Amino acid sequence: MRPPDFWTRAPSHPLARLLAPVGVLYGGLTARRMDRPGAAGPCPVLCIGNFTLGGAGKTPTALALVAILRDDLGRRPAFLSRGYGGRLAGPVAVDPASHGAIDVGDEPLLLARSAITVVARDRLAGARLCADHGADTIVMDDGLQNPSLRKTLSLAVVDAGAGIGNGLPFPAGPLRVPLVRQWRHVGGVVLVGEGEAGERVGRAARERGLPLHRGRLVPEAPERWKDRPVVAFAGIGRPQKFFDTLADLGARVVATESFPDHHPYRAGDLDGLRAIAAREGARLVTTEKDAVRLPAGDCAEVLRVALAFADPAALRRHLAEALTAPGRSP
Repeated sequence: MRPPDFWTRAPSHPLARLLAPVGVLYGGLTARRMDRPGAAGPCPVLCIGNFTLGGAGKTPTALALVAILRDDLGRRPAFLSRGYGGRLAGPVAVDPASHGAIDVGDEPLLLARSAITVVARDRLAGARLCADHGADTIVMDDGLQNPSLRKTLSLAVVDAGAGIGNGLPFPAGPLRVPLVRQWRHVGGVVLVGEGEAGERVGRAARERGLPLHRGRLVPEAPERWKDRPVVAFAGIGRPQKFFDTLADLGARVVATESFPDHHPYRAGDLDGLRAIAAREGARLVTTEKDAVRLPAGDCAEVLRVALAFADPAALRRHLAEALTAPGRSP
């Protein structure tokens, strides 16, 4: 789905006010579900979630955490994902050579390039399969509001440019659960990028004594985009953020097209963009997550990014403390 524009406006917007009673019901029911005790997994579980619907930078955060766990803390991490957008219920270990986005979703295909990745609607069964593959730590991509598996530590990822929108629960706003009900379930916040909307969430986290880890998405080989004409497309949570990144790198963005988040690309979807690119002497460019959803035969250049933390040592300490004393973390 595309986030409606009124989600970013004041909570007094007429549509937000109209839908607010439904949001109170939805948010309350989800909050009660979120409060249920989870089952213990076979090893520590680090959950990378977010307060809102849509993208916030969870996948780059999960990839960065696995690198720290493996390279700095000597752990054997595995990813656990619901496999949103895929047809397989699992539990199944992702094999990029035989699975496509239609099978397991786009995010697990990216995660599987870095570590063992298991897709499972049943999170406990998925955690057990991770352990069967030798994992001693599970990084759960999304699932903050899912109570089925007990978390050792939950980190909420916040896109600083978007924050929590108008601060209302779905469908009146982007929140999955009222923020006041979610704080008790997180042990820290990862703030990605810059923006006052995110800073407000960061200040609220600090007021509650929660660690705040700042990061930014760093493009790979940024010099290759300077002065290049490109036609950009994306089906992610905030496509405009991707388009702005290309422009900031010096690319000449001659046309853009936004698709819904996790859009399953079909033959013909890019025909109009190809025509523009041919006319302008430009190249098609998209995100890594979009690239794995393109039909066979379709291709585009990819802007790859990685999350860099402002204070990686502080994050390492936070993770190490959670792993050695899991009972102290939500």
